[in-house]
Amino acid sequence: MKKIKITICTGTTCYIMGATHLQRLDEVMDAAMLEQVEIIGSHCLGYCDAENFGKAPFVKVNDQLIADATLDKVIRKVREILNTGAN
Repeated sequence: MKKIKITICTGTTCYIMGATHLQRLDEVMDAAMLEQVEIIGSHCLGYCDAENFGKAPFVKVNDQLIADATLDKVIRKVREILNTGAN
């Protein structure tokens, strides 16, 4: 199975709305899960238009967008992918 790609938006809005907290993923994931993911930052994922502004921060897990992302939401999505093999 290829690594699950986690992209954390670090653009201004996402940064202000909590993306810095999301950069702790590597500190809260267990070692087995960490071996199966690649965590990267992105200057802007482009989802902060007027309609979605309040839903930041944004994270993409593979091609699936998570709005109002939290550490728990991201970890749950990674577990879901690992459990279903939908990578």
